[in-house]
Formats: sequence, C-alpha cells, structure tokens
Amino acid sequence: MSSAAIARPSVEPEWALPSRGRVGMLSLIAAEAAIFTIFVVAYIFYIGKSLSGPMPKDVLEVPIIGTVCLLSSSLTVHLAVRALRSAKVSAFGLWWFVTIALGGIFLVGTGREWQRLIFEKGLTISTNLFGTAYYSLVGLHAFHVTVGLLALAIGMIFTLLGKVKPEHSERADVFSLYWHFVDVVWVIVFTVVYVVGR
Repeated sequence: MSSAAIARPSVEPEWALPSRGRVGMLSLIAAEAAIFTIFVVAYIFYIGKSLSGPMPKDVLEVPIIGTVCLLSSSLTVHLAVRALRSAKVSAFGLWWFVTIALGGIFLVGTGREWQRLIFEKGLTISTNLFGTAYYSLVGLHAFHVTVGLLALAIGMIFTLLGKVKPEHSERADVFSLYWHFVDVVWVIVFTVVYVVGR
C-alpha cells in the first residue's frame, strides 16, 4: 500500500481568543482615534479663519528634533519588547529607558514651543481661532504623551526593582501599541499643523 493512499486526518489549527489586554488596548486606541479625528477636522476647518493674528506662518517653527525623537521612540519600545521576549531583561530596561528619554525630549520641546508662543509671540488659547485650535490639538497629543511617559516610568520602576520578567513581554507589547498609536497620531498632527496649516 502506497503512502499516498494512507488517509491522514486533517489537523485544523486551533483558534484562540486574543488576550483581553490586547482587545482592551485596541478598543482604547479606536476610541482615542475618533477623538483625535474630531480635533484634526476642527483644526483643518478653522485654518485661515482667524480674523486677527498671529497666524501659523508667523509664529510656528517646525519641531524637527522633537519629531525625530518621538518617532525614534517607536523603534526603541519595539526593541525593548523584543529583548524581553528573548529573556534579556537588562537590554529591555535599557531600551525602555531610552524610550522614556526620547519621549521626555519631545515633551520638553513641546513645552518650550508653548513658552515661546505665549511669552514671545503672544499666542494663547484665547488669542484667536488658530490659537484655540492649535493648543487644543497639540495639547491633546501632549496629554497622551504624558500618560504614556507615566506608564513607561512605572514599568521602569518595576524593572529596576527586579519585578519584570520575560513572561511580562505580552503586557509590554500591549502597552507598546499605545505608544505606537501616539507616534502615528503625531505624524498626522505634524502634517496638519506644521505642513498643511502653515
């Protein structure tokens, strides 16, 4: 009897439910994406409708360094998760810390930009429609970066205390989805505010 004639039972791949953490994070991201969409549409709608200055082209400077830092932090958080999956906890801690540093540089840059706009250029949230739309959209993003940095800092504290183990890589990966989302949103905000809106 040939081996081709032997019937083999078909093995169907087992289907498993996705983790609750991943589903929860994806649901949060979907809700946050809807909120950001509203703010982006409002910003676009109000471009050029301010009756008084200052206007975007007069006061905005493109935040190149902050943008490079924030986008680079997506790579570092990915490298951190990959290191933890490989049971390299020290490497995880290093990449996690670099992610915090890059996010911190971005946030400090945003703060310095706001300081310059308020005290040197006289642009506040109540100056005109541009000021209202700008501070609302960029401020919403800065808030999300701040939340992410707080979560990263908590993870760093647990790492320094020796509480982070390779089996926690799934949790780190779930959080990294949020951080990647914050970075993707910045690409949209950057394009709308500093490219299209100027």
